[in-house]
Formats: sequence, C-alpha cells, structure tokens
Amino acid sequence: MRVDLFDFELPQDRIALRPVEPRDGARMLVVPPSGSFEERIVRDLLSYLRPGDALVINDTRVIHARLSGKRIRGELSAGVEATLIERLDASRWRALMRPAKKLVVGDEVRFFRHFVADAPLNDEAASLVAHVEAKGAEGEITLSFALSGPALDAAIEALGEMPLPPYIAGKRAADERDETDYQTVFAREAGAVAAPTAGLHFTPALLSEIEAMGVTLHRVTLHVGAGTFLPVKAEDTDAHKMHEEFARIDAATADALNAARSGGGRIIAVGTTALRTLESAASEEGMVFPYAARTSIFITPGYKFRATDMLLTNFHLPRSTLFMLVCAFCGVDRMKSAYAHAIANGYRFYSYGDASLLYRADR
Repeated sequence: MRVDLFDFELPQDRIALRPVEPRDGARMLVVPPSGSFEERIVRDLLSYLRPGDALVINDTRVIHARLSGKRIRGELSAGVEATLIERLDASRWRALMRPAKKLVVGDEVRFFRHFVADAPLNDEAASLVAHVEAKGAEGEITLSFALSGPALDAAIEALGEMPLPPYIAGKRAADERDETDYQTVFAREAGAVAAPTAGLHFTPALLSEIEAMGVTLHRVTLHVGAGTFLPVKAEDTDAHKMHEEFARIDAATADALNAARSGGGRIIAVGTTALRTLESAASEEGMVFPYAARTSIFITPGYKFRATDMLLTNFHLPRSTLFMLVCAFCGVDRMKSAYAHAIANGYRFYSYGDASLLYRADR
C-alpha cells in the first residue's frame, strides 16, 4: 500500500510533553466498529470490560538508554551523545549517536554521569568506556563496551538517563519526573529503550478494580526499540523493512489466554507492543503458543488478526507503522475519521498523550 495513505496533519500543540495526573484521568476515545465515537476517560475502561475477559499488558522496563560523554582519538576529544537502540550481546549495543559522521571505527568513547565539556578523562569510577566497532548503512553505530552482562547494565543505569521520544526530547530535557512518568506501574523486565505507552495510563487502584470485576491480567514482554518512533521512509509498505524486537509469552500465560477465549472471554491488548507479541505467538486459528524470539511482524490493512479482540492504545505518528497497525485493526477510513475527531477535539497525542479504545473491525 502507498505510505502516503497514512499521512495526516497534526498541530504541534497536540503533542503532549507531560502526562495528566492521575494517570487514569487521561481522555479515552472509544472507537466501535460503527456509529458514533464515545468521549470517556481511561478510568471508564471498567465499563467496557466483562467478567471473563483477559487484559494483556507488556511488563518491559525502560532502561537509561541515553548516554552523554566524549569521543577520544589520541590527544583529541569531542562531545558525543548516544541512544542505545538494540542489545546485540552481553557487551555490545547498537546506538544512534551524534555526531555520528565524525566517528570512525576504533574510536574510544567514554560516557559520564553528568557530561561537562571540560570534564577530566581519567575518572574511571564515574565513566563507562566503549569502542566504535562498526558503522551501519543507516548511520547506526555498534559500540563494544569494556563491561558486560549485569555490570554493564548497572553502569548504564547509573550513568544514563531516560530516553524520552524525540518529539518530547526536542522540546525539553528529561528530568526526575520522567523517572516515574515514563515507566508503567507493572514494569519489571529491563530491556526497553522506549515505554509501552498505553500502559502508562494504569494505576494500581485501576488494576485492582479490573481484577475485582473478574477480568484476568496477563503479562507478556516485548522490549520496545527506538524503531517504534521512526516514520516509514519508503513510498510503499512492501518496501519497508520492519525493525526487530525481542518478545516473550510463557506457557502458563498462553494456556490462560486460550482458556479465556474458549470460555467466551475477549483478549484486550494494552498497547500495540502487547498486540504485536500476541499476534507473533498465535496460530492462524487464533491459538496462542509460548514464544521467546525476535519479532519483526509488520501489520498493515488486510492483515487477519488472530488473537486480539480489542486494543487500548495512544495516538500515533503520521506515516508510522503503528498508525498502519491501528488502521488494520479498525479500517483505514474509520481510523482516519477517529484521528480527525481527536485532533478537532483537542486530544493529546503520542507517548504522554491520551488513549483510544479500539474494537476490531471484523468483530
């Protein structure tokens, strides 16, 4: 399909720079298969759930993937910034770096907790050393760190900061509020470099109420990568190469989801990452199986959904794979109409923005 079919104009003032308080007070646009849209808030999700339904959340935890420091080449040094985007093994990461063009293979990079232009280069205790191992065709850098495994993880957490999305980071710096604002209340599996943002709307109280009404809560894991923010540059979706992300569903969760559906319950995905995990693990007949692998599933209109009946998600970027996904879920015209309604009525977009509750078109 032509990518320009998924384009739309979004006023800059619709991009949310902070979440609402409380989290479950965000607006929620309900999009049934036909008829009028409904204006609600996330707390009203209770009204749309039924006993026996299964709510699927992504329990990935965002790491401090944004690092600042210096590139060192002989006696020369210069400031650099890196955003880690994909772990390759125990000691290597792919990263987006600035200024990438000035980096060469073999360069040493030293990251600091609080980067200062004239900071000393010999403070080993407060720095993390890496070397540029390779440069990719799209400008990404492969960094090989001196540390590995848990020691590297701990150093990244100590020296890095929250990797806010570019549409927020370009307008303000990350701060202490983002440490909690950009993490879901059910985050526990460290590895994401971006938040599963639909989950940001939940509070412990809301989760308790959901479970009290007979809706079961199920955890899956998909470590969200930076590719989630990237617009599709190809002119046709067939030419787009989807980014890969690690996803996991254990056997107990798969069995519980299959039992819920066979008992007449619906599977409701909290976020596109939970949906992509479910669809990656499901057979054509809709059975969910245990899964632990990298997925590059690319969902566009025409896709036959297997395991997901409803979707709670935020409002996505124009020309993005996620907007294509919701168009596949609800229908292109229906989703374009919903987004036009949201823009006209002041809904807040993207990671810290409002939510939409979507019904699958063929249901």
